[in-house]
Amino acid sequence: MMCGAPSATQPATAETQAIADQVKPQLEEQENKKYTTFKAVEFRSQVVAGRNYFIKVQVDDDEFVHIRVFQSLPHENKPLALSSYQTHKARHDELAYF
Repeated sequence: MMCGAPSATQPATAETQAIADQVKPQLEEQENKKYTTFKAVEFRSQVVAGRNYFIKVQVDDDEFVHIRVFQSLPHENKPLALSSYQTHKARHDELAYF
């Protein structure tokens, strides 16, 4: 992976789901909404001064949310942070940088 360039989109892993689960409360608070379904489907990552994860999350049968999560460098010892998100996405929507 080239530093600064987002990776290719790939299927979500258990690690991706764990990252999404950790920021789910942040999204629910910002959207003032509880998600009963929250399944990571695919992701991209980007090496910066830490790592950005772009994750497509299924929140209903035909509704998806794209989330951007920042993971700081290990020595900074900071929790994962929901940096940005996009609602009202569909399964076919490309997971692009935002």
